[in-house]
Amino acid sequence: MLKKVPVSSVIMGMHIHELCGSWMDHPFWKSGFLLQDPHDLERLQASSVTEIWIDTSKGLDCVEGETPEEARERGEQVLHDIATQPVRENIADELRRAAKICERSKEAVASMFNEVRMGQMLNTEQTQRVVSEITQSVLRHPNALLSIVRVKQADEYTYMHSVAVSALMIALARQLGFEDDEVHEAGMAGLLHDVGKMAIDDGILNKPDSLTDNEFEQIKRHPEYGVRYLQKGSEPVSRAVLEACYSHHEKMDGSGYPRGLKGDQISLLSRMAAVCDVYDALTSDRPYKLGWGPSETVQRMAQWTGHFDPQIFQAFVRSVGIYPVGSLVRLKSGRLAVVIEQNEKSLLVPKVKVFFSTKSGLHIEREVVNLAAVHCSDAIAARESREDWDFKDLDELWREQ
Repeated sequence: MLKKVPVSSVIMGMHIHELCGSWMDHPFWKSGFLLQDPHDLERLQASSVTEIWIDTSKGLDCVEGETPEEARERGEQVLHDIATQPVRENIADELRRAAKICERSKEAVASMFNEVRMGQMLNTEQTQRVVSEITQSVLRHPNALLSIVRVKQADEYTYMHSVAVSALMIALARQLGFEDDEVHEAGMAGLLHDVGKMAIDDGILNKPDSLTDNEFEQIKRHPEYGVRYLQKGSEPVSRAVLEACYSHHEKMDGSGYPRGLKGDQISLLSRMAAVCDVYDALTSDRPYKLGWGPSETVQRMAQWTGHFDPQIFQAFVRSVGIYPVGSLVRLKSGRLAVVIEQNEKSLLVPKVKVFFSTKSGLHIEREVVNLAAVHCSDAIAARESREDWDFKDLDELWREQ
């Protein structure tokens, strides 16, 4: 039997049939599921959703005559576990910590890739440690590390790209409601997805000009090289990680490589890696092009058809934001601002730092504006392309919390 109930009456053990509202209003990629994870209930209560449909034939029902307060008390015994979960850090504190984690991770990945070039076995303990550190940072505050890893020098792209995709995969896995071991596996897939590029000549990988057809054919073999290498290890990685390394360039319409897989033929981790890999590649500066802004990248990826799994992409957008940290936006007041923090309840009203007036054409006093505040009368009017403005310190604006 289906029954509509207010979110305030929802308790553990209920089967959620449908969430009222659009997908942008809630943090879940699926609508029908049994509520058995306290983290999911906490996210539901923190969302903009006010009512849901439950299926009483598949889960608990509201007790007749029970008040919302009594319902909360009935579920309190289960919810006490939330108190033991990591507390979300202030983003300014986590940015400082994330910068150190990034540096350690970059050095570890550089060492790992150099060992691959020399034909040595994968250091499983080192990779596990890197993924664990990245995971803990994402749990403390997801936007901090995701923002730091996006900013990378062109000459360190190969190593930092692996760290970035690992962090994006972890955040996406959390958004999709993965269990802890599955989140870790997603992080491993992100860290190792491009290990096969170590078999490609540096002159091709870092070529500042367009690749020839022959050079591109060599690049397209890196998934095959990566799987061959990972299968040789004394402690082989999981089958799911191997598949993600082999298939992260497959596309939903079958136009990808190396096998031209289509739709559900592509594994879940591979579909996730496809989104994370492309997002980081497009937002990164390379020898042959400047990266797009994060918000512009999300917008352009949303326009592509046949490339990504729609549900995975929707979950990805919820994990990074429609206006990710570092995005350049124009407010209705005519001021330009950089996004510095997401609003957990709505992706449309982040916290921003204003710094420039388009009306006067002059820099103005920097000010943090919480667009979600009740008294705030301003709002985002449009995304702005970094290429259209000659600002040299945009990344410093959001780093200076």
